[in-house]
Amino acid sequence: MEYGIKELSELAGVSARTLRYYDEIGLLLPLRTNAAGYRFYGEKEVELLQQILFYRERGLGLDQIKNIMYQRDFDILSALYGHLQELENQKKRLDGLISIVKKTILTKKGEGVMSDKERFEILREKMIQENEEKYGQEVREKYGHASMEAATQKIKNMSERDFEHFQKLENEILLRLRDGVASGKMPEDEEGRAIVLLHKEWLGMTWKTYSKQAHKGLAEMYVKDVRFTAYYDKKVQGCAEFLKNAIEFWVDKI
Repeated sequence: MEYGIKELSELAGVSARTLRYYDEIGLLLPLRTNAAGYRFYGEKEVELLQQILFYRERGLGLDQIKNIMYQRDFDILSALYGHLQELENQKKRLDGLISIVKKTILTKKGEGVMSDKERFEILREKMIQENEEKYGQEVREKYGHASMEAATQKIKNMSERDFEHFQKLENEILLRLRDGVASGKMPEDEEGRAIVLLHKEWLGMTWKTYSKQAHKGLAEMYVKDVRFTAYYDKKVQGCAEFLKNAIEFWVDKI
C-alpha cells in the first residue's frame, strides 16, 4: 500500500511541510516521486517515520536520528525493543514520583506521615537508575566497576542539602550552556571557564577521585555517544559540543 504525502501526514499526525523537510535533509525519502513531483510512501517509509517520531519523543535531534537510522546495522525490531525498554523505565520513574507526590499530599493534609529522607529518596533512586541505564556499561568498561559503584554510593550518602546542591549545579550548567550557545559565546570565553568549573564541582560530588584526563575523556563521550548529546542538546543544539570544547580548552588551566 502506498500513501500520498497528504495521506501520510494525516495518518501520522505530522504536517506535509515536515515530511517535505525530512525528504530535503535525507531523513525520510519517499518510495517514489512521480513526474508531477508528488511524493509517495510505502510500508518501509511508514515504519521509518514511526521510528523518527519515537526518537523525537525521546528527545533526540534530527541529525542524531539520521545517524542512528542509517547505520548499516540498524534494525527496526531492535529499535522497537529499545523504545519499549526506555518507555518502561520512564513508567517506573513516573510511578515512583506519583507515589511520593501522593504521599506528600496526604502528609500535608494530615492524613499520613513522611520522613524528610523519604521526600528525597525517590529522586535519589531515580537519578541512580538513570545513570546506570544510560552510562553504567560505558563507565564500567572505561573506568572500572569500582568507579561506578563509588559514584552510586556517593549519591546514596548525600545529605538532603548536598543532593539539592548537586541538582542545582546540574541545572545551572544546562542553563548556562543553553544561554552561551544561543548568545554566540565561544568555549574559550570566560563563560566557558565558568561552566567548566561548575562541571568539575558537579563531577567531584560523585566521582571517587577527580582527574583531568578522565574529565577530558568524559567530554569526548558527550559528542560521540548519542545519549549524552541528546541530553545536552535537548533544547538548544550545540550544547554538547560547546561543553566538550570548553572542557578541553580550560581543564588544564583551572
